[in-house]
Amino acid sequence: MEYTQTLHGHILSSKLNLLKDIELVVFDVDGTLTDGGIYLDNSGLEFKRFYAKDGLGIGLLSHFNIATAIITGRHSKLVERRAQELDIKYVMQGISQKDIALKEIKQKINLQGKCLCVGDDLNDLPMLEKADVKAAPQDANTYVKSICDIVLNAKAGHGAVRELCDLILIAKGNMTLEGALLNTDKYKCSRQ
Repeated sequence: MEYTQTLHGHILSSKLNLLKDIELVVFDVDGTLTDGGIYLDNSGLEFKRFYAKDGLGIGLLSHFNIATAIITGRHSKLVERRAQELDIKYVMQGISQKDIALKEIKQKINLQGKCLCVGDDLNDLPMLEKADVKAAPQDANTYVKSICDIVLNAKAGHGAVRELCDLILIAKGNMTLEGALLNTDKYKCSRQ
């Protein structure tokens, strides 16, 4: 087996090749874009922790014309706000049938290339099963990890999404193996 050394460690070259034709990346939220914690106070306010470096990675995907979307089982104004900050155009919340939501997003953008979905638990399985490439954070459910093409080294909410974004950009030739961006004269990052 042939491995490629990247800024995130070794990855099978065949797994890196899976990422070359990705045109859409779909994220679950709790346990994927966040550490999985849902913080509630006595006033009914909800808090979530997002990782800024994951946000920069998502921004880089958009910069290189890779569509991004969110499909989540919960509904939260925080998710709407975060998606707006990161210019994620397709956000579907309160979804119990994530496979159907994924099909709708693919139709909306008239997807011609491949779709990658990243999730962490059993409720993500219908969406993952319909993806061309499946990914999971290191701390995902054991069964979910067993069916995924790529299991990331980082945990959810602690750089897993950034690792995935970097690997996609490396596979597409937009980033060096060490993490330097290529072809970025016009890239301006204003949000993470």
